[in-house]
Amino acid sequence: MKDDRRWLDEPRNVDRVVHGLYLLCALVFLADLLYAKHPHFDVENLFGFYAVFGFVGSVTLVLVAKQLRRVLMRGEDYYERPERTGDDD
Repeated sequence: MKDDRRWLDEPRNVDRVVHGLYLLCALVFLADLLYAKHPHFDVENLFGFYAVFGFVGSVTLVLVAKQLRRVLMRGEDYYERPERTGDDD
């Protein structure tokens, strides 16, 4: 019997990917200390402003999209043609 498992089927490997993403986010957050800023607004001088702004923007986008789905969602058979009964002839 052939083993169809992929490398992300192992929970240990998924944990490694998640921890790697946490580390990458922390490094990018700390990289804010390593370059000179030329802000247009004073709030941009705050440490980690762009990381926090991006995170809040992404979370807001997801929450708004979930609410927008309720407004725009159509039924499962919305685009299917209604079946003809034969009485139309």
